[in-house]
Order: sequence, then structure tokens, then C-alpha cells
Amino acid sequence: MSRPTRRQAIGVATGAAASIALVGTAATSPGAASAAPGKTEAPAPGPAPFDEVFQGRRIQGAPAATDAHAHGQAHAQGHAGHDAVYRVWIDGRELHVMQHGSSGWSSAINHYERFATPLDTARTAVASLKGAHVVPFDHTA
Repeated sequence: MSRPTRRQAIGVATGAAASIALVGTAATSPGAASAAPGKTEAPAPGPAPFDEVFQGRRIQGAPAATDAHAHGQAHAQGHAGHDAVYRVWIDGRELHVMQHGSSGWSSAINHYERFATPLDTARTAVASLKGAHVVPFDHTA
């Protein structure tokens, strides 16, 4: 049996170091599963549900349903339900809210302003309404 050359030894050592670094990086990445086999981690939670009275108006908010039945209804309703990931109500009437990636939230009332949370969006909409009722969002108009 012949001895390995210096070039072969360096190649093996470099390959081993690279594979160890790759395994270490994969184990510390945020998407790596740290749970037991067969279990998956829950996705990061979105905005928390809320239910409060603000300036005499009841505002409520909760994540939209994501099951197949609700998704089918959303498509039947058109654009209003298509991009809804969170629903907000003011005195029982739905306020159309939109999430703009990481830049924040807006509503049909304050469309050109961005807010940190749906709760901030709802509070600002209540202040802007000045006692008026929310009119249902009609995407066909």
C-alpha cells in the first residue's frame, strides 16, 4: 500500500473541514428542526388577537381562518378575502386591513399610512371615523 501524497492529504482534510462546517451551519440555522423526529416547529405567530373598547367603539381582531373551506370562500368573495391574513371589526362591522410585508399594516380608512400592528390600524381608523360606521368593502366598485 502506498502512502498518500501531500496533495491527497490536504484534499481529504479540506473536505472533512468543509463538511463539518456545513453540518454546523445547518444545525444552527433558524429553520433547522430542533424538535424530536416526526415533530415540526410551529410557524412564528402573527399579531395577537385583541378585543377592546377604544373611544367608545368595540374593536376586535384575530387571524383569518386558513382552512380549505375558508380559503374557498375567500376566493368566492374576490379580492376582499384573497389577501386577508388578519380580520378586524369595529362595532361588529369588518374593517378591511392589509399587511404590507415588513413595512406594516394599513386599512381601507387609512390606506396611505402604515401602522405597526392591526390594533394600531384599528385605533387610528376609529379616530378617523369620528363616530361614523364602517361601510363594507366592495372590491367590485
